[in-house]
Amino acid sequence: MNYKKPTKAIITDAGFASRFLPITKTIPKGMLPIGNRPVMQLVVEECFDAGLTDLIIVTTESSKSIYKDYFNNTVDKIRDQLHSQGKDERFEPVQKVLDFPKVTIITQDPSLPYGNGSPIASAKSFINDDEAFIAIYSDDVVYGKSAVKDLVDAFEKHPDARAIIGCQLVPHEEIQKYASVDYNPETEILNGLVEKPKPEEAASDLASYGRYLLTPEVFQYLTPAHTGKDDELWLPEAIARLIPTGKVYAKPTNGLWMTTGDPKNYSFALLKYILDNEDFADEIRSFIQNN
Repeated sequence: MNYKKPTKAIITDAGFASRFLPITKTIPKGMLPIGNRPVMQLVVEECFDAGLTDLIIVTTESSKSIYKDYFNNTVDKIRDQLHSQGKDERFEPVQKVLDFPKVTIITQDPSLPYGNGSPIASAKSFINDDEAFIAIYSDDVVYGKSAVKDLVDAFEKHPDARAIIGCQLVPHEEIQKYASVDYNPETEILNGLVEKPKPEEAASDLASYGRYLLTPEVFQYLTPAHTGKDDELWLPEAIARLIPTGKVYAKPTNGLWMTTGDPKNYSFALLKYILDNEDFADEIRSFIQNN
């Protein structure tokens, strides 16, 4: 069967984020700021810009209330105070968040094994049996053109897809940090993924990252019976199991992918955003050049 075009996304932020301790003992990694918005909001906006209407954020029990507050708290006291001061424009960014289409916050199923596939499996009940959906790791941001939109467009081109993985070129010496994509550039059919290969053993310099279009067929492989390396439940392994049973595609995306998953790369992503978007960007450039 062919599946309906995706309108939903599952966005995951359910890890411990130990590389950012101690700050992440109090706030989730997806709430680290990029400008005046958290990383998670950039991902949410990418989804809505691509035409999705229903987002499910999967997080930890301790982070659930933080996300619910961010996306749902109307903070009337702040609105009223700003109005009384004639500063209504300062509330506009808050109102934008409150006007987002549906954002549901859930926690990861504690009965599932550790692994990046478990948050996806935790949201299974929100996905209908006849619809494709988007899956996103929230610590990957994309500047410029929406990678989610690229995947939705690819699904219109390949309506028989059981999965489509987003990918981008990385420097040859860095492919060992990622899963190397083995695919046919003409048909875009995925042959397989080579996890963290030595550069000379990589299938290509295309790296798979945290943007996926999936179908409900993936859920049959996101169960405790299908753990892999280190007894973890891996989404890439579940996708690999779909390759012999149907069409799985790779889609090189056009936006600028940057990870925020560790302090160094988070700093690069933050700096890139500032230099491209803030009215004080030139002052930051001057500061960097003179210090």
